[in-house]
Amino acid sequence: MARILLTSGPTRQYLDPVRYLTNASSGRMGRALAAAVIGAGHEAVIVSGPVALAYPLQAEVIPVVTTEEMHQACLAAFPRCDGLIAVAAPCDYRPVQTARRKIRKTGKPLLMELIETPDIVASLAGIRTHQWMVAFALETDDHHFRAMQKLERKSCDLIVVNGPAAIHAADTRVDVLDPLAQVVARLAGPKEQVAGELFRVIRERLMSGPASDCATR
Repeated sequence: MARILLTSGPTRQYLDPVRYLTNASSGRMGRALAAAVIGAGHEAVIVSGPVALAYPLQAEVIPVVTTEEMHQACLAAFPRCDGLIAVAAPCDYRPVQTARRKIRKTGKPLLMELIETPDIVASLAGIRTHQWMVAFALETDDHHFRAMQKLERKSCDLIVVNGPAAIHAADTRVDVLDPLAQVVARLAGPKEQVAGELFRVIRERLMSGPASDCATR
């Protein structure tokens, strides 16, 4: 039995006490993959941003809000896991300063400086020992090229490429790329079906060696 860390859903970066940057990630793919992991007899540890859905009861769920919180939760959980499936869509930027009070209209343009948030998957690659790593790449153009840049930068074993149409949708279409930029799977359909097929690819390619000597820690 393996213990698998999944990230899921969006994160929020607050501009003031009531407004925040985020995206429309629903957590559906994260939930579907967690169900596939559990259905195959493994343990799922889910670090999830705010979502309006319930994860499988058998999963260990660690709720977070911001990208920084997701980063810290993953750093804490990853060493006790055998692999990572990074499905979440964390915010890549946050405001330099968060206003303590609600920002009021002034009739003038509002200028705000943003800085990058931590790269969660790259950070986990820096502390990995035996673990395998799979990331998702949502791209709007040059899909495979940009996904391969991400795979190399984050030292992943596989990368799953999708597009904006997958956000908050019941269905999805993905390509799975390996480090040689080969398409090892092309999957489409309801997210539950795609998740099951994707986890089968992960099992076949990444969980048949030492990394899946799945001693529960």
